[in-house]
Amino acid sequence: MKLSILDQSPVSKGQSPSEALQETVDLAKTADELGYTRLWVSEHHFAKTLAGSSPEVLIAYMAAVTKQIRLGSGGVMLPHYSPYKVAENFRVLEGLAPNRIDLGLGRAPGGMPLATRALQEGSSPRFGGADYGAQLDDLVDYLKDGAPADHRFAGLVATPEVDTTPEAWLLGSSGGSALNAAQRGFGFAFAHFINGQGGQDVMDYYRHNFMATTFNETPQTLVSIFVTCAETTEEAERLASSLDLSLLLLEKGVSSTGTPTPEEAAAYQYSFQDQFRIAENRKRMIVGNPEDVARQLQELADSYGTDEVMIASMIADKEAKQQSLRLIMDAVKATV
Repeated sequence: MKLSILDQSPVSKGQSPSEALQETVDLAKTADELGYTRLWVSEHHFAKTLAGSSPEVLIAYMAAVTKQIRLGSGGVMLPHYSPYKVAENFRVLEGLAPNRIDLGLGRAPGGMPLATRALQEGSSPRFGGADYGAQLDDLVDYLKDGAPADHRFAGLVATPEVDTTPEAWLLGSSGGSALNAAQRGFGFAFAHFINGQGGQDVMDYYRHNFMATTFNETPQTLVSIFVTCAETTEEAERLASSLDLSLLLLEKGVSSTGTPTPEEAAAYQYSFQDQFRIAENRKRMIVGNPEDVARQLQELADSYGTDEVMIASMIADKEAKQQSLRLIMDAVKATV
């Protein structure tokens, strides 16, 4: 089983956004040393608790301080942008770090409507959410052989024309994303940390409809899930309480200045409904000691029929977060 990481550059309580971004960079260095397959960074806008608004910039910085780990976007929210500019951005990244760049794409807004309107200001109406498929097709043309003769920009190719092409992935939690990925030969990453129900069927749907292209001859899959690991189950539960409360406050629409600490989570007065929501949200997580986490990760991978799991971690403390990732990798290696 291959292990990868999704980092959303969360801003913990008492931390500055600059510190959160540096924590992501330090995490990339650690993941590179530990042998993780890839690390993706996310795109969120006008979000005080998530610092990563421009994955392309962060990827370039991480590529300069790592050696072998693949780096990518989890993901670029394509409806906001020109497909040509996205293709050029990732061609540049691929030129800087050949065979190490992943272009992960999504269609979610990544923020509130105010930010979405600002991001799409001046854009052609054709690039609304309804034309996501057309955007994907344009992106394929620009990255591969250039826009065909009947295209409105015939002959256009994304530059620089480097020797290799980024891996292309679609991120999603529904059949629509799976079909878009399958029809274009993209890899498909299922966001179990967003939707903990029915993902296995969506993954099967992707495989059933997959069409070989110059991107991939066979289906490429991974599943992403929240994971918290510590030496003991009790400590893992304590650390995971930060995420429990963070998700709960998000669902309630309560503004936050950062990921809560375990101490704040312990002091919070939970209602019966709160406890129910926490139990439901735990379907999107794996929490435990190294042996239990390794077993559950393998069970998850088996249920999805994939050989790669991407870990999303929202542990408030930097050292505990890095230790969690060390323990997970060691435990999984020990099972081989």
